[in-house]
Amino acid sequence: MPALVYGMILFAVPEATIIPEEFKERIFFLIILCTLLIPMVTIIGLRLSGTVKSLHMPEVSDRRIPFMITSLYFLLTTWFLYQKTTIDPVLWLGMAVICISVLVLTAVSFFWKMSAHMTGMGGLMAVVLVLGSKFPTFQVLYPLLGVLVLCGLVASCRLMLQAHRPLEIYVGWGVGFLICWLGFTWIWI
Repeated sequence: MPALVYGMILFAVPEATIIPEEFKERIFFLIILCTLLIPMVTIIGLRLSGTVKSLHMPEVSDRRIPFMITSLYFLLTTWFLYQKTTIDPVLWLGMAVICISVLVLTAVSFFWKMSAHMTGMGGLMAVVLVLGSKFPTFQVLYPLLGVLVLCGLVASCRLMLQAHRPLEIYVGWGVGFLICWLGFTWIWI
């Protein structure tokens, strides 16, 4: 989800950031690397080493180590972007908001199995709505429809796979939406 959020911020709504065009692709690749590829490889490594029983992480206890490691990657990415605040503070502030979502998800995952997928989807929906309300040139209709369809598909898949109960999906979506709505609204006051 961070890749989709930064894809919109960097490319779909150019006035959302003052980052020079020549840096946008590199920053986007960095976000994909640090928030998708490295965590994915790490979780696969945890599975291959036997630390995690299944990539599906059906039990609450299975989620603790992978989520803590993922949180660390998100914190490090936020810190790295903070070091580059001369480019544009939106970079690290946006990552900090996403990082807060991941940290809340990780904390909740010590006790209860909230849907990580839907936390991301709720956050993505919030970012689309905030961009639509703050930047009049952003044509929000199609991105919003796309995110609505994605939310429905992801939630349906999680239910069909019996990976979550409905409450876990609703709470995950709500937490992601609320944190990102508040955070990204604050960023672009």
